[in-house]
Amino acid sequence: MELKRVVVTGLGALTPIGNNVQDLWNSLRNGVSGAGMITRFDASLFKTQFACELKNFDTRDHFDRKEIRKHDTYAQYGIITAGQAIDDSGLDLDSIDKDRAGVIWASGIGGLDTFEKEVGDYVKGDGTPRFNPFFIPKMIADIAAGNISIKYGFRGPNFATVSACASSAHALIDSFNYIRLGRADIFVSGGSEAAVTPSGIGGFNAMHAISTRNDDPKVASRPFDKDRDGFVLGEGGGGLIFEELEHAKKRGAKIYAEVVGCGLTADAYHMTAPHPDGYGAMMSMRHAIEDAGIELQQVDHINTHGTSTPVGDIAEPKAILGLFGEHAYKISINSTKSMTGHLLGAAGAVEAIASILAMNNNFIPPTINHFTDDPEIDPKLDFTFNVGKERDVKYALSNTFGFGGHNATLLFKKY
Repeated sequence: MELKRVVVTGLGALTPIGNNVQDLWNSLRNGVSGAGMITRFDASLFKTQFACELKNFDTRDHFDRKEIRKHDTYAQYGIITAGQAIDDSGLDLDSIDKDRAGVIWASGIGGLDTFEKEVGDYVKGDGTPRFNPFFIPKMIADIAAGNISIKYGFRGPNFATVSACASSAHALIDSFNYIRLGRADIFVSGGSEAAVTPSGIGGFNAMHAISTRNDDPKVASRPFDKDRDGFVLGEGGGGLIFEELEHAKKRGAKIYAEVVGCGLTADAYHMTAPHPDGYGAMMSMRHAIEDAGIELQQVDHINTHGTSTPVGDIAEPKAILGLFGEHAYKISINSTKSMTGHLLGAAGAVEAIASILAMNNNFIPPTINHFTDDPEIDPKLDFTFNVGKERDVKYALSNTFGFGGHNATLLFKKY
């Protein structure tokens, strides 16, 4: 069968370095760090006392008190971000076929904040089981997808993808596939996460996964640097409108980019560590390029997973070199997590947006906080360290990898 073409017609972002797409891009372009000391709770007894939190943000500006009680923080972020993307797309909600409009929205963890508070209140109580009637629907990881569809009346495919840090990349890939198979015209897709909580910080501390550079949080997220010591936990959401090309053209939509390929693999290696040679990551990128029907030499830019972990930041460059060979040195590589921190289940969507914006603006944002080269990483690779650069980008890859060995890659083409 002839596959439909899929384009991106709307973007929304709620991140530690910008509460909308334009502010996000300005911060990415200027190399702004979103890290700072935690304000959500008293973190003074934790090994890590900082994170990439949202700034100048109040949910009361978006929801009334009754709605706030119904939605976990992650779902609030999702509803807001999806709304931004829908508004940006210019969709006339009264004229589209809502049976062919769907929502696939991701979260790696879901309502951690709700779970923590409800169970904490029970444990601290007298043993009488008193739970909020919204406890379960607030907590579950699919509820943001459901609430977005309810708000806008979208009756097409509706579900959540959960694959740790690859969750929202998988959501975008599923949306891409449903549209090109002719099963829908429009998807609101992306992900949101709100894990800056005591159990979130404490759990990642116990794994030795996050940085403990409390003396200088703004330089703690340092992907590919020799002295990196773990990622910096972030929060927020990213939303995209994926639309069938002819449907978008018919309504005169602005088009940010075309989605032309995807790759999905598993490392089948370890619960939390990547394959040391980056084999699964390499095959994920290969599949995306083959899916698009382009040559390896046509790829201009890769927004890496690049979390700032000791092992992961070695495996991904190996994957890039293993796949691209000499062309790897001609690719502009970066890690926007150096600025946003790691948004877990929302990372794939936010980084897809960053890749699309780099393409639209002919500019590669920097990988900030690079001080010392790692002898285990090829120094000839162009990581766009510390200073962004002008570059014409026709094809951009966005990589996202998750605990459990999940690998997902999206390939975007300049429209």
